[in-house]
Amino acid sequence: MKKLINNPRSVVAESLEGFGLAHHELVQIHLDPDYVLRRDVPVEGKVGLVSGGGSGHEPLHGGYVGRGMLTAAVPGPVFTSPTPDQILPAIVKSDSGSGVLLVVKNYTGDVLNFETAAELAGVEGIDVRTVVVNDDVAVEDSLYTAGRRGVAGTVLLERIAGGAADRGDDLGKVAEIAERVNANVRSMGVALAPCTVPHAGEPSFTLAEDEIEMGVGIHGEPGRHRVPMTNADSITDQLMEPVLSDLGVASGDRVLLFVNGMGGTPLSELYIVYRRAAKILEERGARVERSLVGNYITALEMEGASVTVLRLDDELTDLWDSPVNTPALRWGV
Repeated sequence: MKKLINNPRSVVAESLEGFGLAHHELVQIHLDPDYVLRRDVPVEGKVGLVSGGGSGHEPLHGGYVGRGMLTAAVPGPVFTSPTPDQILPAIVKSDSGSGVLLVVKNYTGDVLNFETAAELAGVEGIDVRTVVVNDDVAVEDSLYTAGRRGVAGTVLLERIAGGAADRGDDLGKVAEIAERVNANVRSMGVALAPCTVPHAGEPSFTLAEDEIEMGVGIHGEPGRHRVPMTNADSITDQLMEPVLSDLGVASGDRVLLFVNGMGGTPLSELYIVYRRAAKILEERGARVERSLVGNYITALEMEGASVTVLRLDDELTDLWDSPVNTPALRWGV
């Protein structure tokens, strides 16, 4: 194992320290318990947005703390949920009196720990709502979930719900918009090669040189099946068909197309995937109105990609386009 680390047990803390130094104008870092907070909190009159989960998916979630996205992000150990005693102070610091929306990916540990923190925050008089993201069409259940997993659609939901909070919507409206995004977004990923969790010191799974994992999760969980390695267009076809079928994309639909890298795939290859995915949507009569390509929710250095399609309406499009200023996404400011 070759990684640019010092001690496997200090990876998260040292990474957070460096992140805070690099983006000190946007965020403040709290250690023990660990969480990332907007520099300008509390934002009076605005709903707070808090998300989090295991580390190793950078820039998710800390990279999306700032105007137009998250108020706070709570990182757990690599691929492991943060604890309620981390999440609670992030909720408290994010509340300006207008309530807090929790954005939780559908993994059992995340759901349980965020639920506990929400209950504790309620005891302190904070109005908390929760949206559970479950956009992955690959499998209904996995080692980590009951139901569908929350994956790359989380990035789009945090951006759009964050835009709603920034324009001053109340907690009920922000939650409704978040749920609308979740109902209209689907994702599926593929792994060409595994990743290595620092404290484990060995790959999280094995693949033969001539096979790929179709429907892989962002922690390396098994997908639908293993298939022979083939060309980019064929792989993209196998990702897009279940996404579009499950979402029910029809002629005339307006969509956002998001091709995400898992951490170890060159951007040039992601654009090859995007090229084919956009062509498939064009053939179905759908109109790609917005796009995103790059490494936005990763699995350490896993080689692979995911495709995400979000059905848009006027309001969701306007919120996507609204100003955002975070370490990982920035436009309109």
